[in-house]
Amino acid sequence: MPELLIDFITSLDGYAAGDGWPGFWGLEGPEYLSWLGEAPEGKYTILMGATTYRVMSGFAADGEEGTDVLAGLPKIVFSSTLTEPLAWPNSRLVSGDPIKAVREMKEKGSESLRTIGSLTLCRALLSAGLVDRFRVVVFPVITGATGRERIYDGYPDVALEMTDSRTFDGRIQLLEYVPKVLSGPPGA
Repeated sequence: MPELLIDFITSLDGYAAGDGWPGFWGLEGPEYLSWLGEAPEGKYTILMGATTYRVMSGFAADGEEGTDVLAGLPKIVFSSTLTEPLAWPNSRLVSGDPIKAVREMKEKGSESLRTIGSLTLCRALLSAGLVDRFRVVVFPVITGATGRERIYDGYPDVALEMTDSRTFDGRIQLLEYVPKVLSGPPGA
């Protein structure tokens, strides 16, 4: 069965973005960009919601470093507000229930799936028990005053078993886990 990977980049304090901050918080380094260029999970189909589609396709249109790799990858955008045709190459719109659609993709498809951003979508997929792997790339900034989009608000309790970790450019941390949604704190 194809795997589903949730893939986040975050500030140390758990924000997906910060007002006035550039992509990658302006801290993308050569090792990290090289790793992105190697296209980890390059054969995966990317899943995202409308907000992430708008932001990422805008970064790509502006030539933001690291987004060129995404243009050639298949992307599925879950939205009830966007309409086809989508401008970003290799993007397909799905307006139905994302949980049902992803469950069907995992059961009947042959290609693994991964998310980019899309906090609401990721929360729903994790809560539904559809996530096989959870990856977080932590950038060494605290965006307390300007941070927006707190990643983990509204999440269920989740136990994480670490499967990999790596440091890029002496400062950026990659952490990979297998998640297990809990019904509450252990032993409760």
